[in-house]
Amino acid sequence: MTSPANPIVVIPARMQSTRLPGKPLADIHGEPMIVHVWRRGVEADVGPVIVACAEPEIADAIKAAGGAAVLTRPDHRSGSDRVFEALQKADPDGRFDAIVNVQGDLPTIEASAVCASLRPLDDPAVDIATLAAVIAEPGDRTNPNVVKAVIGLAPGQTVGRAHYFSRATVPAGDGPLYHHIGLYAYRREALERFVKLPQGILEARERLEQLRALEHGMRIDVALVDTVPLGVDTPADLERARGMLAPGRRPSRF
Repeated sequence: MTSPANPIVVIPARMQSTRLPGKPLADIHGEPMIVHVWRRGVEADVGPVIVACAEPEIADAIKAAGGAAVLTRPDHRSGSDRVFEALQKADPDGRFDAIVNVQGDLPTIEASAVCASLRPLDDPAVDIATLAAVIAEPGDRTNPNVVKAVIGLAPGQTVGRAHYFSRATVPAGDGPLYHHIGLYAYRREALERFVKLPQGILEARERLEQLRALEHGMRIDVALVDTVPLGVDTPADLERARGMLAPGRRPSRF
């Protein structure tokens, strides 16, 4: 394998959400949230950007903004499955050799983070790449909602191999802990393999999809970035995103 030569960004989105129904179309300063995420993908300028939509109203919003959308089955079990279906429809000839999966509820994602997700794929042994940032808030070290990436990074090293992901406070001992950011870059063949794998035992136990790849021997490497984007899951998160994306402001550290 070599470094990807022709990546594509795919953003999965669906209207169903327990805590914030219809969140892809939630208004943020006059535009749906999904359009903000799409714009961040375009700004990264790593390749074409498409939104993989579970419902036609999401596709309509993206097309109205000038973007490209692919309608997918509404019953996919994960965003990765939705991304794979959209990829097959948009690129049946296999022109794109890497896929950056950006979650549709990350309106404050920085374009530089999208770019950084591809760096680990420079190593031909890496199947999947993802991101993490050093945990700065003490409370986040023990918060089970903050997923930790277990990576051994020497001082100055910014890319390392993922050994595990957990909601627990790991690893033990002195040293930094890393907040996993759920943005993935797949080699095309790795994505196809991943979506066909059965659920892993540890995946089910931790409720972390990326453990399926590790349990089946796939290699995930992590690129270190400076900021953690705000994931919008609740009305309070939405209000926070509106504040961060107020006119005249850009996505910022929080």
